[in-house]
Amino acid sequence: MHRKSVYLLVAAIGILVVIGCVMLFSTSAFAQDSRGNPLFFIKRQFIWLGVGLVTAVVASNVDYHFWRRSWLWWFGGSLILLVLCFVPHIGLCIKGSHRWLNLGVASFQPSELAKLSTVIAIAAWYARNDVDSKSFLRGFLFPGLIAAMPLVLIAPEVDMGCTALIGATTLAIMFLAGARLRYLAPIVAMGLAGGAYAATHLQERLSRLMAFMDLEKHRLGAGLQQYQALIAFGSGGVDGLGLGNSRQKLAYLPEAHTDFIFSIIGEELGLRVTLLIVACYVIIILCGVLIAMNSRDRFGMLMGYGLVVIIALQAAVNIGVNTSLLPNKGLPLPFVSYGGSNLAFCLLCLGILINIYRQGLTEVEVSHRTVLAARTRNKKRHAVRL
Repeated sequence: MHRKSVYLLVAAIGILVVIGCVMLFSTSAFAQDSRGNPLFFIKRQFIWLGVGLVTAVVASNVDYHFWRRSWLWWFGGSLILLVLCFVPHIGLCIKGSHRWLNLGVASFQPSELAKLSTVIAIAAWYARNDVDSKSFLRGFLFPGLIAAMPLVLIAPEVDMGCTALIGATTLAIMFLAGARLRYLAPIVAMGLAGGAYAATHLQERLSRLMAFMDLEKHRLGAGLQQYQALIAFGSGGVDGLGLGNSRQKLAYLPEAHTDFIFSIIGEELGLRVTLLIVACYVIIILCGVLIAMNSRDRFGMLMGYGLVVIIALQAAVNIGVNTSLLPNKGLPLPFVSYGGSNLAFCLLCLGILINIYRQGLTEVEVSHRTVLAARTRNKKRHAVRL
């Protein structure tokens, strides 16, 4: 299975990218009014797709240990870019959020780089401090402080989704690296408490939470997007209305080409295609975990797991929001939603996973390692009995 995992991984991502491009072309019908060009979004997405494919090919051929050697540069660079988001005429403020940098011909979201660089930094730290992973200082406090640096800069951007995503991914890597649960559990509790406080004391978050609790009552206000998304799913049914025949994308459902493209897919292409998309993400998770498990070293394993967690959490939250299983939160659907920065960095993650696979253990080495692990366990059991 491990030998074929990379082919399944690439095939699943290829299917998602193709569906995303086709549906973006369909949902861009309204762009003529907002941008003056009905092909505005799809052209930009294809440019970023080209950039992402190039980075994926390069990353798949670059030894993944390069990221361990250069993690400080990537991590420091992402922090500088996050600070620049608040600088006038360099950072862009859109709908009250300072998440983008103005590149002239395009905009760039530094938090996407921060996601990747944080995963690399935490994985590199634990690879270097393997024997101290259960200690408080080296196994918990220092890696926690590393992750806190980008979080302190992303939270004021009013990007709570990305903040929670990086925090959850960091905790997952720390857990897999062997950090003690008695250190991690209070952080999880504090994170949940902080999220509850933000949801009940920030007006925008509170309105979204109230809409989630009673969507019918808030269908014309904070719950408009999720209410219209459910109408889209109901209209599509099993077979869908047909490609290009969505009614909700015609100004009824805001952000139809970004955060809520999944619901338009359900309306136009039906339940079968939405289930295909979910199956593709399941394949990505399973294949990514197999690749990480069979990495040659601790760094490749932890980085591989971290990249899979980032993609999986974004997909789970987006699908949950579209189906009203979760409160409205602006996270894109990886490889599908419009968003050049997210697409490019997700494809870069693919390239890194491919290189981890290419340098991974062979089936013979895996069998040998399994036998050695079994012998070690038997010795420990025998020692305990004595």
